[in-house]
Parts: sequence; C-alpha cells; structure tokens
Amino acid sequence: MLWMVLDALPKPELDANSTEPLYRQLAAWLRQGIASGRLKSGERLPATRELAQYLRLNRATVSAAYALLDEDHLLSGHVGKGSFVRSQLPEPIQANPGPYPAAAISFTTSRPAADLFPVDAFRRSCLEVLDSPQVSQILQLGSPQGYTPLRHFLLEQARLTGMAAPTDDILITSGCQQALDLLQRLLAADRPGPVAIEDPVYAGIRNVFPQPSLSVPVTDTGLDLDALERLLAARRPRALVLTPSFQNPTGTTLPLAARRRVVELARQAGCLLIENDIYSDLRYTGQPLPALKQLDPHGNVLVLKSFSKAAFPGLRVGWIIAPRPLIARLIEIRQWCDLHTDQLSQAVLLRFAESGRLEAHRQLICASGAARLAAVLRACAAHLPPGSRFTRPEGGMNLWVELPAPLDAAALLDEAVRRGVSYLPGSVFAVNTPAPHALRLSFAGLEPRDIEEGLRLLGRVCAEPRIPIFEPETALV
Repeated sequence: MLWMVLDALPKPELDANSTEPLYRQLAAWLRQGIASGRLKSGERLPATRELAQYLRLNRATVSAAYALLDEDHLLSGHVGKGSFVRSQLPEPIQANPGPYPAAAISFTTSRPAADLFPVDAFRRSCLEVLDSPQVSQILQLGSPQGYTPLRHFLLEQARLTGMAAPTDDILITSGCQQALDLLQRLLAADRPGPVAIEDPVYAGIRNVFPQPSLSVPVTDTGLDLDALERLLAARRPRALVLTPSFQNPTGTTLPLAARRRVVELARQAGCLLIENDIYSDLRYTGQPLPALKQLDPHGNVLVLKSFSKAAFPGLRVGWIIAPRPLIARLIEIRQWCDLHTDQLSQAVLLRFAESGRLEAHRQLICASGAARLAAVLRACAAHLPPGSRFTRPEGGMNLWVELPAPLDAAALLDEAVRRGVSYLPGSVFAVNTPAPHALRLSFAGLEPRDIEEGLRLLGRVCAEPRIPIFEPETALV
C-alpha cells in the first residue's frame, strides 16, 4: 500500500535547513497530492512509522504533518486502523496555504546578532585590501588550498596554541559545511564503512553523511561515553564526528576528562576523530578547555574551524587542520568541486584579524552573549512548565529544552507561531532517538528583552489545556 500511495506522488523535496519546519513541508506535499486528486477520497495513508522510514524522517515529524492535515479537515484518523483522506473534502482545497508565518520572536536560527556586526571596521578592512598592491593577484584564480597568506597566518596561530602539530597542514573551505562534504567524499573513497555522529545533532552534519548513520546519545553533560565505547567496539565506525564545545543543538560541553577518554577510545578503535570546533571562541563563563586536537599526540584528530560564528557568516570562510597526507587528498577532491574559495573574502578576513579588529569584535559578542545566555536561562526557569528540563551552557548559541510529557514540541509550534514565537522542534535534530518533547532555543541573535518575552509566550502556549500532546500509540500522533 505504501508504494501505491508514493507512486502517485512526486518525491518530496524536504529541506532540513529551512526555517519552515519539516512537518509543515511534508504536510504541504500531502496537501498538494490531495488537491491534485492523486490522493483520492477515502484512500488510506501509510502508517507514520512506515512513511518516516521511507523518507528518513523522525516518526514524530510525520505524525505532526498528519495532525496538521486533520486540523484542516483533509484527513481522518482511526485508532488501530490508520489515517485516511476524508471522503468529504472542503471545497476548494488550498493546495498551497502560503509560506510559514514569521513569528515576531524567532529562536530558530543559530547565528550571531547582525546588529553587533562592526560594519565600519569591516569597511576599513575591505578598503585596505582593495588599496593594497596585491589586489590584482587576489582577484585572480587562486590555489585550491586557499589564500596563501591566510593559510600561513592561521597555521602559525594553530601551532602556537598546540592546535596544529609540525606535521599538520591547513585547507581553507567555504565554511564548515563544505569541509564536512569534502570529508564525506574522502571517507567514501578511502575509508568505506559507517560514520558515527551525535544524537541529537545539527542537521547539516546528519545529512552530509550517508544514511543510516551510527549515533551516540548526547546527555545533559555531553556525549554518553559508555555508549560510545560500546559502539566503537561493536560497529567499528570509520570516523566519529563530534562538537565537544557548546554542541549544536544541546549547548553541552565535554569536560576535560571526557575529552581525554574520547581521544583515547577513538585511537584504540582506529577511528578517525573529526572535531567540529566552531563555537569554542564563544565562551561567556567558566574556564576554556583544550580542543580534542590539542589533546591528541598521535595525529588521529582533525579539526574544523570557521569565521562564521565569531565574525561574519555571510563570508563563508572555514578551514581544516589535519596531517599533511590527509590535507593533500582533500585538496585533490576539492579541486574538482569549486577550484578554490573566494580569495577576496579571505584577504579581507585576514586583514580584519591582523588589525586586531576581529579580537575586539569577539570580545564584544562574548560580552553580549553572556547577557543573552543569562536572559534565556532566567526566562526558561521562570516561564517553562513545571517538569521541564534545559541545558545550561557556558557559551555558544543554543540550549536544549525537554518539555514534560505528554507535551509535543512539534505539535505546539503552530500555536506558538500564532502567539508570536518560534523555535525548532527536537525532531529536526534527531538521528535514531525520537525527541518529541524537545526543542532547541537559539538565543544569540535576540535581545534579552525579546528572549524574556519569547519564553513568556512559549510558557503560555504550554500551559493551554487544549494544546496537542504526544500519544505514540495513536494513528495521529
């Protein structure tokens, strides 16, 4: 029956990175099928688990899509029988109900506050590069390894801090997402086998590696190390991808002892350790911790860094530090993708860093981030319903909330948006473990007063007696 239904529809184009939640994208796809007549009145839809497996989605995402269509009187659900297209449909059916409404206060996007961008300082850096004798060379085709002066600058800094060994090299990428893509290509060619990732995890990491991925649970204190040890012994993944500092989406940070154990476990298992270290510069309280790369004497850890979180996301400049042979292979792969990154952006960022403007900006956003983090922690404690749990990061851009059962974070989202606040439900970040009660709050781009108001609105939504709840045994979850 699943194949008969799916054969009648074009495959959905679902974007996990969109600001429109996945369940609404899925509901729009099904709505279009009903409006076009491809899904006929009285036709039974696939079970939520069945469709979730086929589309590689969390079951709660499919359930929320079905529930949304039920609210619009397009589906009917019968416990024990399934979900059906209604025999009497409203006329006319709105095939495209319009874009997802924008909430006044949005916790959805993990990015820096644009109002803190030092535009005048950045403009000076641009003019200094454009007025330099090297500008013609900068505007030419460049090396696939990246803009040479920036590579030298970053590598020298990394060696001074112990982030790079004498045998390491560096590759400039178009942000960390391209770095992940290049590593996936390298692993597929040179190290066939599964890759282990965190669960929950940023969707850009989950989606870049072939499914199904192996996953390691992330707890309130970071990675579950006992689960990691069992997985390494039983499944022997070819690589492990971790964000040890202010992990996205949970905001958790691995303690020092845990970092040492992770490095040693990966080495013993012959598992390449890929460290996504893009948030560690955004520490607002507590003491800095060494990166996994700095704790690795064996050359088994490679690290991904970026200017996107501490400077300007729009410039798309990141880098990989790894042993020279691995960097050489990545350069070969990268050359056939886009030849090289934008040299002008790299040159401007180099000037921005060398002038001291980058460090001044980082200090400003850390001071601002501390105020915003304090605001979101206070507001969570004050406004979330009793029984809620939330992480307490010391930096970064995100924290993770788990609402008390049976509250369903995905099903709550429509009402939250109508009240003026939005977030991303936990299903967006789930790998193998459902997270129906969870949601991510990205606070770094919001003023403290908006954080307070947004959590007050969310608390009121959670307190409504008519809110949707998570019922895993019903046809319409």
